[in-house]
Amino acid sequence: MSTEPLRCAGALIVDDAGRIFFQRRSPQRRLFPNTWDIAGGHLEPGEEVEDALRREVAEETGWTVSHVLAVVGEYRYTGDDGLERVETDFLVRVDGDLDRPRLEPGKHTEFRWLAEPDIDVLDEHRDVNDGLIRRIAEDAFAALRSIGR
Repeated sequence: MSTEPLRCAGALIVDDAGRIFFQRRSPQRRLFPNTWDIAGGHLEPGEEVEDALRREVAEETGWTVSHVLAVVGEYRYTGDDGLERVETDFLVRVDGDLDRPRLEPGKHTEFRWLAEPDIDVLDEHRDVNDGLIRRIAEDAFAALRSIGR
């Protein structure tokens, strides 16, 4: 078994109003069940980070990444499955009907577009000491401000 952390890519999808897209993981998910999350996932063997980003957005929403606006950050964490991960997250724009994402059946149950004052909702069903998705959201809104959006 490899001792290298799993590599992941995540998308903080932004709309014209400066809100960011989040989706709720289904209660049956092994990792972070019933919590809010961004689109993203693990890199496949031989896959580059930005290729994984585009693939995951298409798989999880049905949308196509049109622009990578900024790198939000790189986050290292250990999931409740005990596996260490390194996730690179990007602020992106997408093409598609933003009112009708195609959520993956069995993986996600609902979605929301959140403005910065609304990010408290991200704490729902999260361990009090986790705070990862909230920190990623805060960093994404800071990145949006830094690029003047």
